Amino acid sequence: MEYCLEVVGTMTARPGSDMKSEQKPFVLAVRAIIKDKEGRVLLLRRSKTSRSNAGVWEFPGGKTEPGENFADALVREVKEECGLDVIPTRAVGAVQTDLPNIHVVHLIMEAQLVSGAVRLSEEHDDSAWEPTKDLTKQNILDAFRPFIEYYASVRTG
Repeated sequence: MEYCLEVVGTMTARPGSDMKSEQKPFVLAVRAIIKDKEGRVLLLRRSKTSRSNAGVWEFPGGKTEPGENFADALVREVKEECGLDVIPTRAVGAVQTDLPNIHVVHLIMEAQLVSGAVRLSEEHDDSAWEPTKDLTKQNILDAFRPFIEYYASVRTG
């Protein structure tokens, strides 16, 4: 089944401000939906000492390096964050989050688990394999909730 998620957002300037000075740069991040043999999806919880989103559950992944392609970035980030080897298989959605100084566009990709056991980096303090239908029950960023609800409706597992 093919599906697509449209990301819509607007940026407005405050009255009396210079729009150019209000613009923040966009950066690209990649996120992996990794399933185990039972079809459950891996989530990682950001550690309590995290600079942003402490205690929030997320898909493994992170920002791309300059000049790095999406697939290589996803493989690198998953290995760094949780010690797993994966092969990206397809893009399934995109989500935008806004930090004080940047906009982050997250490209979400399904990835096949090749090998490894979950080994958390310092960025995370817990992991969980959740059935797709239960992903929305976790404490996730609000910006990801519409994507996860949609994904769960078409990829129940």
